[in-house]
Amino acid sequence: MSFFRQSELQDLIKLVEKGERLDFEAGVRLLESKDLLALGYMANLVRERKNGNKAYFIVNRHINHTNVCVNLCRFCAYGVPGEDSRAFTLTLAEIEEKVRQAAAENISEVHIVGGLNPELNYDYYLQMLQSIKRILPHVCLQAFTAVEIDYFTRMTGYPLKRILTDLRAAGLDSLPGGGAEIFSTRVRNTICPQKISGGRWLEIHETAHGLGMRTNATILYGHVETTGERTAHMLQLRELQDKTRGFLAFIPLPFSPGNTQMEGCNGAGNTTGFEDLKMLAVSRILLDNFEHIKAFWIMLGLGLAQVSLHFGVDDLDGTVIEERIIHATGVRTGQAMPKKTLVNLIQKAGREAVERDTLYRALKSYPGA
Repeated sequence: MSFFRQSELQDLIKLVEKGERLDFEAGVRLLESKDLLALGYMANLVRERKNGNKAYFIVNRHINHTNVCVNLCRFCAYGVPGEDSRAFTLTLAEIEEKVRQAAAENISEVHIVGGLNPELNYDYYLQMLQSIKRILPHVCLQAFTAVEIDYFTRMTGYPLKRILTDLRAAGLDSLPGGGAEIFSTRVRNTICPQKISGGRWLEIHETAHGLGMRTNATILYGHVETTGERTAHMLQLRELQDKTRGFLAFIPLPFSPGNTQMEGCNGAGNTTGFEDLKMLAVSRILLDNFEHIKAFWIMLGLGLAQVSLHFGVDDLDGTVIEERIIHATGVRTGQAMPKKTLVNLIQKAGREAVERDTLYRALKSYPGA
């Protein structure tokens, strides 16, 4: 603490050292501070209280089954109209082939998200889950954002609880955190006016938690939002987590404007490494009831993701294999990462690498460099 005696955040450092919860005003101060080392110090304290020296990763396979989407959000480079020459939709047979290929990688998770394609019926999604579970019965299926779940309710006319119950019976284990963006109505009206509200996103995750499902949460930052709107977003998640304890991890996602309708908008996108580390650290400090903060290396790059392990992060996501949504913006990171590389990154940062499954059950530890 003596190192930070002159810090503008000294009062907040004392609160974090005592394990006390910070409020909205404190969250805004943290996000507007330039004292990155103080933020890292606080975030690392919280991280080590929760996870010791462990840093997690997963061996997983992404499947993006369609890019056809009726929403066409302004910030998205992935979704296209059905008549677009870039449009694609995987058949169930093509999905099964991808899963069979992934079986050789000894994966523990299949991660599935896609567009809202009006040409696909509800049975397509149920059969997709069932076929994957037949091929890989031991694998966790983390699939369909809250936006997709809401679309299923409108497609079928079924209530939310029935949709989630049907999907669970077909093999769904967990919901990813996508679609949250920023909960602020002002922001959503600007960047994704056709998307479900922040309140609906929270309702869907709360309902999933009530059925015994564990889910993730995200934030998309670096476009038109304010620090206050970022803080409010995180505190709404913290409030729901107090109520349900259903969230597994929080994943801050920096906005990449390439190939989107927002490309070239003043101030939107291309966050700096300084801001990315700050966002990760502040999320670790504010979200005191979340066990895990994840750095998505595909968006951050490997070097910054590794450094983030000393700024509150305890998870680097996974091997991924064929991610399309982020890469549609033109990011230059790879679409897959060998397990050996992830272990090495974690160990070189002085952490103990722990291979996990979707629910953070430890499968194997790699303690030494």
